[in-house]
Amino acid sequence: MFTSFSDIFASLASRGAKKRMIAAWGVDSHTIVAASKAVDLGIVEVTIVGDSPMVARVCAEEGIDVSKFTIVDNPVEQKAVAEAVDMVRQGKGDILMKGLCSTDKFLRAILNKETGLLPPKGTLTHVGVIENPNYHKLLFLGDMAVIPAPDFKQKQIIMGHLVATAHSAGIELPKVAIIAASEQMLTSMPACMEAAQLAKMVDRGQIKGCIADGPLALDVAIDKESCEIKGLVSPVGGDADCLLFPNIESANVFYKVNSKLVRGVKQSGMMVGAKVPCVLSSRADSIETKLNSIAVAAMSAK
Repeated sequence: MFTSFSDIFASLASRGAKKRMIAAWGVDSHTIVAASKAVDLGIVEVTIVGDSPMVARVCAEEGIDVSKFTIVDNPVEQKAVAEAVDMVRQGKGDILMKGLCSTDKFLRAILNKETGLLPPKGTLTHVGVIENPNYHKLLFLGDMAVIPAPDFKQKQIIMGHLVATAHSAGIELPKVAIIAASEQMLTSMPACMEAAQLAKMVDRGQIKGCIADGPLALDVAIDKESCEIKGLVSPVGGDADCLLFPNIESANVFYKVNSKLVRGVKQSGMMVGAKVPCVLSSRADSIETKLNSIAVAAMSAK
């Protein structure tokens, strides 16, 4: 079981088989430096689709040998994104990465019914991974970036992707905390009711590959002392691997609070549900976060 991003990097390097990553409009320094580091670590082979003079200029400024990448010259942002998606669709890449392009353009290309990457009746969602120095292992969480207010079926889908990502990190039976504002069964809160239903589906074997409990407030999900104080007996409480949030606001705030207020935190994010994992970091995310995201996507790629 991996408990840190360092474990993920070490495992990927030991495998020897590099994944093929295609960076859509990967013309900015953060994307190029992160991709360069991933190549140096032996995780991926990288193709950058974008304006080749821009890529060459950034490489020169950062002291990066541009020959470590395959460059597909396309000087128009939207066309470059579409070309990158098409290359993945043709089987030329195992991972897609968003570069300097907007999330809107990136998603539009992926969701295109004619040339995109979404399987029939598929659902895109987002999985984040956090290594918090105040917690004893990695935390997998969703959805903080794609589905604003997931319905019950979408929560099942998000949960399935969280569990699958945890499995790829060597966690055989991940513990899923289904988050609400309270661990009490409050009929006035739909999140509590749906959390209980999801937990019972796991108990009955309708959702497989994990242990789950809900509703759980965040404190009892990740802190054993809170469970003891509240008298909560739970197979997940205080030791959650996965956090399934009730809506995008709660998940997004949790992710960004970790990012901005926790010294030493490490994070990653990727979009799942498409034909390949898609690295979907913010354009403002650090190089480290983008590199971690590449690693998690490489770990998850088939």
